This record gives sequence, C-alpha cells and structure tokens, in this order.
Amino acid sequence: MRQLLAVELTRLRWRRAVLLLLAAAVVVPTLIAATLIWDTRPPSQDDLDAARASAAPEIAQCEKRPGRFGVEDRALCEEQVVGWYTNSQPLKLGQQRSETGLAVVAVLTLLVMLAGTTFAGHDWNSGSMSNQLLFESRRGRVWAAKALVVLVTSFVVSAVMSATYWLALWMVARSRDLKVPDGVLADCLEFALRGSVFGAAAALGAFAMTMLFRSTVATVGVLFGVVLAGSLIFAALGISERWFPHKNVSAIIKDGTRYYVEVPQHCFTDGPIEGSECDQLRELTLVDGSLYYGVLLLGVGTASVLTFRRRDVP
Repeated sequence: MRQLLAVELTRLRWRRAVLLLLAAAVVVPTLIAATLIWDTRPPSQDDLDAARASAAPEIAQCEKRPGRFGVEDRALCEEQVVGWYTNSQPLKLGQQRSETGLAVVAVLTLLVMLAGTTFAGHDWNSGSMSNQLLFESRRGRVWAAKALVVLVTSFVVSAVMSATYWLALWMVARSRDLKVPDGVLADCLEFALRGSVFGAAAALGAFAMTMLFRSTVATVGVLFGVVLAGSLIFAALGISERWFPHKNVSAIIKDGTRYYVEVPQHCFTDGPIEGSECDQLRELTLVDGSLYYGVLLLGVGTASVLTFRRRDVP
C-alpha cells in the first residue's frame, strides 16, 4: 500500500491542472491578505490633520452625545469620526472571520475540490485507469490510495494557507500596535482548522463523485448546481433552513450557527414564550453540520467504491 500511495502522489504532483489549482490556492489567499492589509493601512499624518480640521464640528457633537455616533466613551469620538473622513478602518482580526476569512475558506475549498475531481477525471478521460489496474488488480486498494492522496494533500494545502493567512494578519496587527484581545488568534486558527477539514472532506467527496460518474464535467455540473441552486430549490419546496447546504457549512466552519423557523400563528397572538416552539431562531451545531455532510460523503463514497469494483473499466 505504501508503494501505491507513493505512485498516486507522484501522479498527482505531475498533473498540470492540479498544480495550477494548487498554485492558485497559494496565490488567491495571498492576494486577499495583501488587499486587506493595504485597505486597512494607517493614514498619513497629513491626512489625519486634514480630517481633524474638516471633522471638527462632528467631533464636538459626538463628544456631547457619543451614543448617537456609535461610541460609548467620548474619548473615542475623534478616532471614530476621523476614521470616517479618512475612510480608514483599523485591522480587526476577530471581525475578519466573518468577512475575508470566509472568503479564504470558500476559495480554498473550491480549488481543492476541483483538484480532486480533475485528478480522478483525467484517469477516465485518458483511458489510463485500465493500465493502472494491470499493475494493481485490487480495485479497492487503488480507490483508497487515490482517495487518501487527495484527502491528505487537500488538507495540508488548506491548513498551511489558512494558518499562514491568519498569522500574517496577526503579525501586521502587532506591527501596527493594534490591540488583539487574548484568544482571538487561537479562535482564528481554530476557524482555519475547521475550514481545512471541511475543504479536505469536500475534495474527497468531489473525487468520489468523479469516480462514480467517470466524468469531470458531470461532477462539476452537479457540484455547482448544488452550490448555486440547492438552497433556492429547498426554499421553493418549503424545506426548513435546517437542511440548507450553506447553513450546515456555516455550522461547521463557525462552530455553530442559527437558522430561522416558522412558528405557529398563536405565537404572534399570545406572545412568544422563550424556550418553546415560538422561538424563531434555532441552534445548528458543529455536530449537526458534520453529521449532515458526513452522511452525504459516506453515501457518495460507498456508491463510488461499489461501482468502481463492479463496473467494467474501458
């Protein structure tokens, strides 16, 4: 098995399309980080002086009624109003989890999924699968070796780039003397780890689906259909948000989320009762999301293995 894994890893490393996708997994998060760092750069002293002069009336109003300007302490008024005038907001590490952090996870997941389906699809499109089975006739071992290479490579690439992204932002925040609350970096790295695990599992699912359909185009079509239209179809059918694909992804990556449910009409006439069926927002946990996609992955993987072992290989 070790030799078979080495062969599959070599085949993956020499696949040009896969290398381009993995290169994009390095370049795109780097560009996102560079753009964010540039957009949150501190303004020059001349810009600050000009903004203070222009914003003097608003700063005075804020100091009289800080609550109307979104600050609790009047000492923060100047920083708040000047920030509006300079259009410069400081880099807030924790805030980025729901903004650029999600974008990085989405990009990495998409790229490793495409790498997984391209890796499997090339063997079918080129007809090399039959040649591979001449050297290793046990199809289950061949499937497992390919799947393990895709899974490990996807996780390593996603984890390294995600961790690098957050560490780079943390270092920039420290270099600018911005206060980073205790535990925020650890939370960001945990966010990156959950996103990397999900990305690796998604790449494995894309690989399994391609081995099932024996077509990269079919797999890409199904995946994009689920991503783009899955929630819309569920909504049209009146299915609860609990089962929406994007809600379960959010539950995994964010370590839990909330979803909306329709409540009985008497909740609006009698008044909502906390902790009862009248609660419109329900919790969707990390475990719930993991079970949702775990069952899907298990089903696709099982069907893929069974068909690969029994169907004829051209």
